[in-house]
This record gives sequence, structure tokens and C-alpha cells, in this order.
Amino acid sequence: MKKMVALTAVCVLALGTLIGCTAKSPVASKKGGEQTGTQASATQLDYPKKPITLIVSFAAGGGTDLGARLLTPILEKELGVPVVVENKPGGGGWIGYSELLGAKPDGYTLAYVNTPGLITGYVNPTAKRKENLDSFDFIINHVLDAGVIAVRADDKRFSNIKDLVEYAKKNELSASSNGVASGNHFASLQMNKQLGTKLRAVQFGGTAEALTSVLGSHVDVLIAKVGEVVEPMKEGQLKVLAVMMPDRVPQLPDVPTLKEAVGVSIENYSIRGIAGPKGMDPQIVAKLQDAFEKAMKNPEHVKKMSDMGLNINTTKGADFKQMLKKEEASVNELKSLMGW
Repeated sequence: MKKMVALTAVCVLALGTLIGCTAKSPVASKKGGEQTGTQASATQLDYPKKPITLIVSFAAGGGTDLGARLLTPILEKELGVPVVVENKPGGGGWIGYSELLGAKPDGYTLAYVNTPGLITGYVNPTAKRKENLDSFDFIINHVLDAGVIAVRADDKRFSNIKDLVEYAKKNELSASSNGVASGNHFASLQMNKQLGTKLRAVQFGGTAEALTSVLGSHVDVLIAKVGEVVEPMKEGQLKVLAVMMPDRVPQLPDVPTLKEAVGVSIENYSIRGIAGPKGMDPQIVAKLQDAFEKAMKNPEHVKKMSDMGLNINTTKGADFKQMLKKEEASVNELKSLMGW
């Protein structure tokens, strides 16, 4: 009997101690501004609870738009709410970017950001913009579309990129570009600066128009992105001579890099990623990063993107911003060539 009383007393004492510790725990109580476990979970579960707008700052049917519309049905399943793509073309992307920056940083308005237009839009002094990379919260990248140099399949002057470079050192060649200070325009400028070529940029409204002109023998060289040349190459219309990346790309395994072929490293690519306005809640950013990454790595999405010639690159947060800073440095190096 005495043993039973003693054992009961010990149990009561232990239970009291446990209750006391729990009451003092910052996870279970709010003391000194600390959130309770229940409150922290509620904060996470409160988002998202309504549709999310995803701005695409380019026209419907373009590479960014197609990638976004392939991604959003899978993303909706991850987030549990509708994700509505809104096209806001114009201003080299800055009509859409400006709308993003004017939105509340609550995670319900996001946008694709594309290089180099995102950067040239504020580096160019005539634009008179105060915004820069620090004006955004960068969530996650989606696509890294490598630059390529191509010619007509029946152009017998150039069997490889060495032939083209040597020819262009002595003779002017016209090269396609999809706008002043576009990525394709910068590629011509970089080649002229580093290789001594004489490429003259011819501006078009888009790659489809440029491709038609190259195939019609009106322009000598097509400078474009991998996703834009895969199908014409398969159809026997184009001969892709080089990739402007440190490594070869999966869609064009037999096409060398410029570094391999001519010993000069010129990187040219388009970054297409997701950003929000500055000041987003880190918990919301983390939840978005997780959902976007899962959607982007979904096997069905990966296959569809690969079929389009688009390489998925899910660099996140600070590392994503560092990618953009590297691109910013490249643009600044070419400012003098643009008269900036």
C-alpha cells in the first residue's frame, strides 16, 4: 500500500513538471513576441487562399507564355488555388514589371522576369528608371534558354562556326536581332568585340520573322535561342553552328560551344524566372519556391518543355539573384557599344 502511494506521488510530480515546462515553452505560448506553434501553422496555412495572378510581360504564344501555360495547371495542384496567367506585353517587358512592382507584396501577384530586357530596362539611361534588381523578390528560375548561331541548311559558305568567324572577320555579315539591346543584339556585339567579326544587326519584331528572312536569303545569320531552332533544324531548314554557353545543351548534343570551336567564351542566354514585388513574407516565398520547384520538376512538365527545346533551371532565391547580377555585369560591359 505504501509503495502504491509513493508511486502515485511520483507520477503526479512528474506530470506537474511536464505541464510546467510546456507552459513555459515558446512553441506553446506567446512570450516576448514569439509565435505559438498553432499560430505559426495558421500563418502558413493562410496562404494561399485565393487565386494568384502570374503576369507574363510578353504576348500570348511566345516562349515565356507557352512555358507558363504548361506550368500553371501543375502549379495549381501544388498550391490548391487557381493561377491565372495575364499577358502584359510592351516596353521590353517593363509594362508587366511595372505592374508587378505596383502590387502588394502579399504573394498574390507574381510575374515572369526575362533577361536581358529586365536589366536593359534600367541600365539604359534614356529609360530613366530608378528600379533595379533590388526592387524585386526573386523566387525561382524556370528556364535558361541558350543562345545559338545558325545559318540556312543550304548555305555552302559555312560548314562550321570556324568558317563563319573567319569569313566574318573579312566580310560584313547581316545577323538577326529581335530588338535593340535584346539578347540576340548583344550576342552580335559580343562576337564583334571578342572575335573581331563584322556582324551587322538587323532588327525584327520576333524570331519567327527573323527566321523567315534568313531562310529567304535576306539575312545571313540567325542568332536565336535553342527553343526557337530545334524544329527548323529537325525539318532540315537550318544548320546550327554553335551554342553560346559553357557546355553543350541536351537538345543539340552534336553542336559545339563557341569555346570549344574557336577558343573564346561568349555566353548568351535568356533567363525566365518568377519574381514578386519587394517585401514578401519569407514564409510565403519559401512555400512558393517549394510549389514551383515541384511543378517544374514534374516529369510531364519536363518532357513537354524538353520537346519544345527548353531547358528547365530551378535556381532559387539568392542564387537566382546572383545569376541575374552576372547578367547585369555583362550588360554593363557592353554599355559603351550601345552608346549608353
